[in-house]
Amino acid sequence: MSYPPFSRRDLIKAMAALGAFSLAPGLFAAPSGKKKIGVALVGLGSYSRGQLAPALQQTEHCYLAGIVTGSPEKIPVWQKQYNIADKNVYNYDNMHQMADNPDIDVVYIVLPTGLHKQYSIIGAEAGKHVWCEKPMAMNAGECEEMIAACKKNKVKLTIGYRMQHEPNTQRVIQMATEKPYGKIQLITAEAGYRSGGSHGWRADPKLGGGAMYDMGVYPLNAARYTSGEEPIAVTARQESIRPMYKDVDETMEFRLQFPSGCIAECATSYARGMNRLHAQCEKGWYELQPFQSYNGVQGRTSDGTLLNTPIENQQARQMDNDALAILNNSPVLVPGEEGLRDIRIVDAIFKAAKEGKEIRL
Repeated sequence: MSYPPFSRRDLIKAMAALGAFSLAPGLFAAPSGKKKIGVALVGLGSYSRGQLAPALQQTEHCYLAGIVTGSPEKIPVWQKQYNIADKNVYNYDNMHQMADNPDIDVVYIVLPTGLHKQYSIIGAEAGKHVWCEKPMAMNAGECEEMIAACKKNKVKLTIGYRMQHEPNTQRVIQMATEKPYGKIQLITAEAGYRSGGSHGWRADPKLGGGAMYDMGVYPLNAARYTSGEEPIAVTARQESIRPMYKDVDETMEFRLQFPSGCIAECATSYARGMNRLHAQCEKGWYELQPFQSYNGVQGRTSDGTLLNTPIENQQARQMDNDALAILNNSPVLVPGEEGLRDIRIVDAIFKAAKEGKEIRL
């Protein structure tokens, strides 16, 4: 299956025309007389519990309508806290039955990466729009299956790249086209943290464990949106020092080459903390540090300009934008094809690390 080329220049122009880079809370105005979008969280782990469910209390255009969990003991806690009706509670075996539930418009897949394809397709076949956390899936083939299932069932598919909804990041995306400091020469993008003794699925290769899947798509996606280009070649090196990560990459360093000659030096790790995006240009530079935290994203430029537009809640902005795309039947900001492009590169990064040579894309 093939997809048309993705033009970031066209996207940026369209977004600018629609005010996507303004301080407005959503990409588009909400249509009058339509309900809020009902969201079912699929997976009640730490991100759903700590970020998405609280954010859904702040959204204007969507709300927490249901849950899907394999942990029965969590159900009464969530029902009490969020007033979720019995009929909107599902497990992984009966999730398909939400096809008959008009309260739920969207399934938000918040599971380990190795389970994204399976439950995204179940949601799509139930006639629900699919919001899927990043990274999209384990490989490009799985991404293509997800895209095909959503198209077949005429539902929208969007990937949870919250940073692309964040205003300071959107300014960096604009600068890829505007080039206020001349040609972009070198991008440095790093995202990682020092993990403790609890590793769970993050150490399981079948579930998408390892730093590259878990954190590496942040610098990868950032290198692409900061350059405004798609890479043409990649080299990579991985290492795992601690025994608990013996089956996955504890650290991955990768280098992307772009058609313009721009190079991106990227790193991700469970062994050290890092959170920086820097673009070195012919006539100056700009950066975000931190660039992928849940809050406080900020930066500066070589001429002293601050990149510090505040945002109350990244996840609420992301979900409101995606809900408005459903209400308006308009394109989503981060479609499945965007997730697919990253995973194609992830596939090449692992191949480059394994074979110890440059992989052309």
